[in-house]
Amino acid sequence: MTPPLPQARPGSVSGWIHSVETGGTVDGPGIRYVLFMSGCPLRCLYCHNPDTQHMHDGTRTTSAEVLDDIALYATFLQRAHGGLTLSGGEPLVQPEFTAAVLRGAKALGLHTALDTSGFLGNHADDHLLEDVDLVLLDIKAFSEKTYRHLTGVPLRPTLEFAERLAGLNKRIWLRYVLVPNLTDDAAEIDRLAEFVAGLGVVDRVDVLPFHKMGEHKWKALGRKYMLTDTEPPSRELVERVRKQFQAQGLRAD
Repeated sequence: MTPPLPQARPGSVSGWIHSVETGGTVDGPGIRYVLFMSGCPLRCLYCHNPDTQHMHDGTRTTSAEVLDDIALYATFLQRAHGGLTLSGGEPLVQPEFTAAVLRGAKALGLHTALDTSGFLGNHADDHLLEDVDLVLLDIKAFSEKTYRHLTGVPLRPTLEFAERLAGLNKRIWLRYVLVPNLTDDAAEIDRLAEFVAGLGVVDRVDVLPFHKMGEHKWKALGRKYMLTDTEPPSRELVERVRKQFQAQGLRAD
């Protein structure tokens, strides 16, 4: 007999999650509890978690259950100068669930980070953003043509969300995946760096070299991985791109 799906307690919200990492070190400051949520409207060519794209492929749970688990780690996370990061997938596919988890994490005294493409930024109302200390913003390209080819969606909503975050003085860590012959155009990166510097709230830029560690997931799903023949960027290319961001006064790692 199939067990019943979890039901939200009063004041709790139902949602869908993919997985949890309890010792994350790359998704915000310190050591993080990283909640990978299910559902994403983007179809990035290099997606390393294609199994998170469809919300109902995840596990149904409630914000209360998630927060009960986070509470077990709260003291350690505080001592480790870390906190909670909501990632995915795309957390803003489930804004009510995301808001409930963020609010509960703040009640536990935790630093909070939201890892997002920004495409669904209009799903994040001011109430939700009040409980976000840091946004890990993925701007995947800076021309409409490149962005649509890479993700399948338009760029402008992400830029508008970035500008809104700047207006709220919300701190940002920018993430930029560097893919040879796709996101390595020097002029385009210069324009992105200028835009990012102009926001005035970006504390660092992470230039992330493309990798194919998620390729096996595409094969397991019976889907063709379009970047099979693409190699990771050279050390020299990564350093060139970092220097382009640094030239605008940004910290780039």
